[in-house]
Amino acid sequence: MQTPSFSRSLKVLVALVSVLSLSVASCLAQREKSTSDAPNQSVTNRVPEKVYPVPRPPWSDDLIFPCSQCHSKMQPPNLTIRPMTEYHQQIVLRHAASMRWCTDCHNPDNRDKLRLISGELIDFTESYRLCGQCHGDKFRDWKAGVHGKRTGNWNGDKQYLLCVHCHNPHSPKFKQLKPMPPPIRPGVARH
Repeated sequence: MQTPSFSRSLKVLVALVSVLSLSVASCLAQREKSTSDAPNQSVTNRVPEKVYPVPRPPWSDDLIFPCSQCHSKMQPPNLTIRPMTEYHQQIVLRHAASMRWCTDCHNPDNRDKLRLISGELIDFTESYRLCGQCHGDKFRDWKAGVHGKRTGNWNGDKQYLLCVHCHNPHSPKFKQLKPMPPPIRPGVARH
């Protein structure tokens, strides 16, 4: 036979569990409603990428940009890996050349955009995102201001240089530098 205090405790426990489950159901319904109220908004786990203030790429004021000036007349694009014989002969790909081709980074349909692995099209001023897909450690350091050059105030507005301001994207390795002689110590007489 159950005692009245045990029966009362069991009823209280059942009531608490019921209230808690109703509360959780209400929260879930509210969350579902708030995400369905936002039109054209997809729910993803990806944090939006921060856009960094950068100057235009170093060649963008040249006669070769926008690329669509010439490429719009060259449709459909030729995606075949081959030596360049008619145009862009000066570009020699020394950037994972055995695994890469122009259209891995350049969008074949809109040459004024770059293409991420996901298929997202980005402007040339966001090329750090393209480089960061393969060079994650450099990208992390670049965002922190450890790799590359940054100008501006330490606690205010900053301007970052793009990877292509220092590295040729088709041949990014720096040429060997001849070391300078060591500095002369102050107070040491020259003979």
